[in-house]
Amino acid sequence: MIHYLKGDATQPIGNGTKIIAHVVNSSGGWGRGFVLAISNHWLEPERKYRAWHKSRVRFILGEVLFVKVSDDIIVANLLAQEGYSTSVKPAIRYDALKLCLEKVANKARKLSATVHCPRLSCGLAGGMWNAVEPIIIETMSDIDVFVYDL
Repeated sequence: MIHYLKGDATQPIGNGTKIIAHVVNSSGGWGRGFVLAISNHWLEPERKYRAWHKSRVRFILGEVLFVKVSDDIIVANLLAQEGYSTSVKPAIRYDALKLCLEKVANKARKLSATVHCPRLSCGLAGGMWNAVEPIIIETMSDIDVFVYDL
């Protein structure tokens, strides 16, 4: 079930374990968009993403890097953006996003967690919400998902 909220996805609401999901790119870049909000709160997601990119171990579209940042918050770096968007071609890869969200859903089920995110891939990745929302509904129909708009 998707809940739409006004607020900051880096400050997730509710009790229990919360997974903050966001999309990262395959180029190793971390410096624009929602990642800046993540880095303003926690250093580990960026540090581990850069190490992951450098190592190239399982650094392929569709993979997820989970980083525990507090007792009840896990940041999920979803590798679903190939490079950077151009005016002609968006960088989001919806098939990779679906694979990522399946992994997030499995983790959320295992931990009885809720999922929190901005409108995934709809900023710098060039995605369209009308393509992303059905993927969330398909992969997480049994999980409370909170989508935040600033």
